[in-house]
Amino acid sequence: MSKLAHDSLMQPLHSPHFEWLDRQPYAPMWQQLKTHAEAVVSGQKEEIVWACEHDPVYTTGKRAIDNRTQPALPAPLIYTDRGGETTFHGPGQVMFYPIIALKKRRLFPKEYVHLLEQSAINLLATFNINTKRQCGLPGVWTDDGKIAAIGLRIQNGIAYHGMALNINVASDWFTAINPCGTSRKSVNITRYTEQSPELQTIASKWNQHFISLLCRN
Repeated sequence: MSKLAHDSLMQPLHSPHFEWLDRQPYAPMWQQLKTHAEAVVSGQKEEIVWACEHDPVYTTGKRAIDNRTQPALPAPLIYTDRGGETTFHGPGQVMFYPIIALKKRRLFPKEYVHLLEQSAINLLATFNINTKRQCGLPGVWTDDGKIAAIGLRIQNGIAYHGMALNINVASDWFTAINPCGTSRKSVNITRYTEQSPELQTIASKWNQHFISLLCRN
């Protein structure tokens, strides 16, 4: 371990900076996540939380599990370094991308996954939307379907990638895949509330719940 990286482990923990990045194409954003995570490892950068909306894209994880319902997808498919199956990212969805030093915060991967999921559950409760985890299925679910997906990459003690929360995604995008390989479909926040929240507002509130749990740990 370099002296810079060692010294970073000894520094006091602070709340990561949060930034809303508006609409972003997926591939450059993925590269930005990887580059920043590597800089956190070396001690050159600090933890950060980014949130954005993506141009339409399907991504799949390292195992590349095929949970498509049709041969051709209506948007590009990108093979990534995260965990998880094929999922959709696009308009009407908040992407939540914390880059967190798990080792420094003494968080085990399963604890961090639980923390991320709980931050979404707590956020959705403020809209009077009852959500839960499903045994053996990642993400956050209502009784009707999956409302938030999760996929992470953890390398050298740093976690990146994150979660996707459906606000008002057009249903056509989801008909091409089965969430977690099940017959249940993805659902939106707008199915349960007459409110039409701005994505940036949702992202900022989500970050508040995330930071509350992260700093409580």
